[in-house]
Amino acid sequence: MAWFKKAQVPHDQKAVKIPEGMWVKCDTCKEIVYRKELERNLKVCPKCNYHFRINASERIMYLADHGSFEELDSGITSGDPLRFKDTKSYSSRLEAGKAKSGINEAVVTGRARIKDVPVILAIMDFAFMGGSMGSAVGEKVARAAERALSERIPFVAVSSSGGARMQEGIYSLMQMAKASAAIGRLKDAGVPYISVIADPTFGGVTASFAMLGDIIVAEPRSLIGFAGPRVIEQTINQQLPEDFQRAEFLLEHGLLDRIIERKRMRKELGIILTHLTGGVKTENTKG
Repeated sequence: MAWFKKAQVPHDQKAVKIPEGMWVKCDTCKEIVYRKELERNLKVCPKCNYHFRINASERIMYLADHGSFEELDSGITSGDPLRFKDTKSYSSRLEAGKAKSGINEAVVTGRARIKDVPVILAIMDFAFMGGSMGSAVGEKVARAAERALSERIPFVAVSSSGGARMQEGIYSLMQMAKASAAIGRLKDAGVPYISVIADPTFGGVTASFAMLGDIIVAEPRSLIGFAGPRVIEQTINQQLPEDFQRAEFLLEHGLLDRIIERKRMRKELGIILTHLTGGVKTENTKG
């Protein structure tokens, strides 16, 4: 009779085992997306167009011409001038940031080409302590702007930051003035500066170089502001408008020049840069 009985298979053996990390849940539409499909789409959800956060190396790969990026000032790192400690020491947080992001600071700078136009790039990485701006970040951004000035080539900065780094106190706040002054010298000399804003960009970065571009563009649905919406609501005791601080809201109110999807960012920046540097490039440009 055992021939006619269905063998009982343990429940844990019935389950299909899916390799860890193969699927990604979108933060916006909550759909499950195949990781390789997401990567082919430049980490933009194919279901709802949500732009996932990306690290500095991915941003460089998507933005700069292949093989054109040459890093500068990689040895500039933060000190610990205040010997700051909360639940952890600042020095240990810096080491954790390096381990998590794979870079030495929250911004990577260097020379590159975008659609054959030479530029100086500064790319912020939110994975390093929330892309916070300390003295090293401010120094690297200022040096990048100064190189763009000395070489007379455009400066392109991509921001993604929670703001000034509290562990450095007034030293971090001073970077707002230093970076802004360097950008001001670019403007005086007529050297183009394009600011690209990614999700999220807040605090002292928004209040300084992120909003000082000759042309300011952003990725779709990026959160951009000084203080967060919950802080503002609690301060003024009023409900904020729908989509307040999203890129689309800022564009509607004149704070941005354009919203550009990630898959078109390199091409459209190339067109803008070519016009700004005296060339002519049309929408029919390949790539």
